[in-house]
Amino acid sequence: MGLDVAVLVSAAAGRGRARAASAMVLEALRRGGLAPTVLTATTRAEAERAAAGAVAAGSGAVVAVGGDGAVHAALQAVAGTGTPLAVVPAGTGNDLALALGVPPEPVAAAAAAAADLREGAVRTLDAGRTGARWWATVLCCGFDSAVTDRADRLRWPRGPRRYDVAILAELARLRPREVTLTLDGEPRTLPVTLVAVGNTAWYGGGMRVCPDADPADGLLDVTVVGPITRRELVRTRPRLTAGTHVEHPAVSVHRAARVELAGAGLTTYADGEPVAALPVLAEAVPGVLRVVGSART
Repeated sequence: MGLDVAVLVSAAAGRGRARAASAMVLEALRRGGLAPTVLTATTRAEAERAAAGAVAAGSGAVVAVGGDGAVHAALQAVAGTGTPLAVVPAGTGNDLALALGVPPEPVAAAAAAAADLREGAVRTLDAGRTGARWWATVLCCGFDSAVTDRADRLRWPRGPRRYDVAILAELARLRPREVTLTLDGEPRTLPVTLVAVGNTAWYGGGMRVCPDADPADGLLDVTVVGPITRRELVRTRPRLTAGTHVEHPAVSVHRAARVELAGAGLTTYADGEPVAALPVLAEAVPGVLRVVGSART
């Protein structure tokens, strides 16, 4: 018998891509010498409970098959326990997989995770924490969180087009919001369009919002977009893919271990999932996450 691993499959991820890939992923894990058990869940809360139960039962690893939402659910169970996390990208947004250099094809990602578990090749990384919730990629508030809030309220259209409609609606009411940003105890109050707090560089399905974020340095990178016109925001947004938006005069970049955000009427999202309304405290927690199947550096 191989090492027992728990496999958390997000049924909705990638519009069914994770579920479709799950049989091949399980076979790749078995070929790699592992004994996988599928965790059944239909909601985020169920996924978190199932993953926590697997960790408590002594599973050798939790394998998250899906997008950043599946990873976020698994992270709540594994952070700080020593149980490794494997990311098998099969969602719409696969930002942690991108940041870690995980093979983009699900079967290859599963094979890489199995190889690392066999060889004991585990990377130790930081994670972000806000209250009792862990996150691995980026916590944000402002324009992007307002777009997500609106998209979640829309009943039509379905799928990714909801976000196109939500972006247009939020652009029409774009205005800077006053936020108090406190970095390692030093407060400043300023008008912002967007604040992104990054443990890793990418969010939103491949946007490099915190381009120099390093998940092993014990710090969070903070990208602040100040007041900006609608036209400039639309023109600058494509530069997020390469990370060159930080060269825009409205953008500033900071670094801290503790980041506090306070302001009225703003919600934070992390790993694409809702976290809390402001005020919030985001902390970098060093070495709390162990991962397998990523690029070895």
